[in-house]
Amino acid sequence: MSKALSFRKSSSRAAKFAAVAALSLALAATVSPAAQAASLGASGAKGLKHNVLTVSNGTRYVQIDGKTVDFRTVVRDLAWSPDGNKAVFVDGSSNLVVSDADGSNRVTVAKNPGGQNWNHPTWNWVPAVPGTDIPARNSIVFVARTNGVSRLKTVPASAVQGQPADLSVWGGEDDFPPQTGNIWPNASSKTGASVFANTGNGTVYIRDENLRSQTDEVAKGSEPAISPGGEDIVFVRSVKGHDHLFVKARGAKAPKDLTPNATTDYTEPTFSPDGRTIAARTPKGIVTLPVSGAAKPVVVTSRVGLPAYRG
Repeated sequence: MSKALSFRKSSSRAAKFAAVAALSLALAATVSPAAQAASLGASGAKGLKHNVLTVSNGTRYVQIDGKTVDFRTVVRDLAWSPDGNKAVFVDGSSNLVVSDADGSNRVTVAKNPGGQNWNHPTWNWVPAVPGTDIPARNSIVFVARTNGVSRLKTVPASAVQGQPADLSVWGGEDDFPPQTGNIWPNASSKTGASVFANTGNGTVYIRDENLRSQTDEVAKGSEPAISPGGEDIVFVRSVKGHDHLFVKARGAKAPKDLTPNATTDYTEPTFSPDGRTIAARTPKGIVTLPVSGAAKPVVVTSRVGLPAYRG
């Protein structure tokens, strides 16, 4: 090998090493104790704002209100408790984890036994029924995929390495919703209602805990979310080569296309705590738009990932 060629290769390796080192230093600076304290505020995790947009992307870094927070562990499919004080997510070992709002005080609610893919947890809080002895219920619902089959699972939110159980779904006397292939649960409603989608028939369903857990069809679509008040359901449906956002009020005959002239894909929608705004993922970042459809989607952050609102 000539000295010139050897020098060029050595210089190339050195340049690559310098680039990697520079990136590592940049990340270290981003998550240094001082930067972390600045992100959290003077009172630590309690300084994190409520009613703000958060974005998780499968790394240890979560964007909360535009600031980077290091959860010190892989965070997949982040969701929040109704009061916004706790986070639930799937970690790098596919375990179900609950933590404080900054990723501290982590508790493994359920340990993945292996051979299963766990995803998309949602906090399912069902209020007590007034005038009865039925207490409030507080659990986590998520998807477990085993040998190519997906099922909804549930485990108490307060569990420590608990044992998840199948979450059965059923309708009226002549209605038999599918028990497998159910994915993307969302229980952001504070009324006891939740939604999910079925991969087999491409249908969105609503499940109401206060109606004897009855399950009803909503519309054709995927990736649903329900508003905090339980009035509206947003979901994704493909139209002419792009994923559009549709919203349907409970009891309405037909859904409304919120992105009728879409030239990009809108996916993974979620509602703001007041139920007036929808955030969704696009290839260029997270957008928000009013539930009414009165305005076009606006990019609010270039960070690409799963949007959620800390209540």
